[in-house]
Amino acid sequence: MTPDHIVAIYRRVLDVPTVTADSDFFQLGGDSLLATRVLSAIARDFGAELSYDDIVDHPTPAGLFDVAAAVAP
Repeated sequence: MTPDHIVAIYRRVLDVPTVTADSDFFQLGGDSLLATRVLSAIARDFGAELSYDDIVDHPTPAGLFDVAAAVAP
């Protein structure tokens, strides 16, 4: 798993063409329902169970990657 994997998840879930590692999920139009889809994709793809608070506190792919990497099996 790399930050680019989470960038790809953001791009797919948010349906936006341009996402960088420093893009803010909520500024890209993310909401709580879309956050659930992002977190589910991360759990499915990488086995990292994250909470909604994690995406609120770390809304960028780079930040969320750091949290996911710390809990991934």
